[in-house]
Amino acid sequence: MAVITRYPFLHHLRVEPTVHVRALRRGKVAHDGAGIAFWFRPLNAAISEVPLDDRELPMLFHARTADFQDVTVQATVTYRIADPVLAVQRVDFAIDADTGRWRATPLEQLAGLLTETAQQHATDLLARMPMTNALVDGISAVRAGMSAALGGDARLAETGIAVIGVRVVALRPEADVERALQTPAREQVQQEADKATFERRAMAVERERAIGENELQTKIELARREEELVAQHGANERLKTQESWAADAIATEATARREIALADAKAQATRLVGEAEAAAETARLAAYRDVSEATLLGLALKELAANLPQIDHLTLTPDVITSLLARLGAGQAIALNGGGR
Repeated sequence: MAVITRYPFLHHLRVEPTVHVRALRRGKVAHDGAGIAFWFRPLNAAISEVPLDDRELPMLFHARTADFQDVTVQATVTYRIADPVLAVQRVDFAIDADTGRWRATPLEQLAGLLTETAQQHATDLLARMPMTNALVDGISAVRAGMSAALGGDARLAETGIAVIGVRVVALRPEADVERALQTPAREQVQQEADKATFERRAMAVERERAIGENELQTKIELARREEELVAQHGANERLKTQESWAADAIATEATARREIALADAKAQATRLVGEAEAAAETARLAAYRDVSEATLLGLALKELAANLPQIDHLTLTPDVITSLLARLGAGQAIALNGGGR
């Protein structure tokens, strides 16, 4: 915006380098250029201010495709005023001599002109395209069509407007249609996700099966080794038992042989003792053979007395003495009778 300094009867105007000023005095051009400064009298001056910088114009409009579907086009048009002289002749860029503000809304007029022109060419292009094609290739097609149409538009050229670039940000259908169109893709993505989930589960099951088989093989191998160990223990125990039996048999045989030898020795000793005793007894009997009965009786009494227990007191009654004397007398008589014979 122009900076106007007011003084009595005169004003001073100064603008930025990106602003073109065209000043008329009594219908004739007094000042014309960008970034200039000058003095003027507000009573006889008509000043127009035209911006020369690049401007962004966002736009949002609806269009209908060949299959009667409504789509929303979001785009941005970059433009600038290339010929300010033509612009001030076609659009009111006049400013107030006291405040420096535009008396009208020239930029809004240019925005409306650009929007309507761009929308017309975009709707014409989309009206010949099915919605699916418009969603796939519509952005690039609309951008190229709008750029070509705006660049070759005669009205814009006569107004001094140059379109620098067109950007189509989005081209979207209605919400329910968009959801319907997204459903197959979502289902496909969901199917892929389910497939991946199933494959992961199948892989997990396969791994669990492999782990189970490994555990089973390990258990079988452990059982086989345990069986071998038990068999080896049994064989060892049998060998120990056999060795023990053999040792016991040897010990028993040795004991039996020792017992037999002892028995034989004892039997031999007993036999020898018996024979010795028998010989002694025979000799003794042979010695007693020629001894008288009285002598034998005396020896018997002596032997009996030697083997009787100790007698502290002996009581002899008349009956015992009489009987003893009778026996002694009978013995002497027998002995005498024998000697007489």
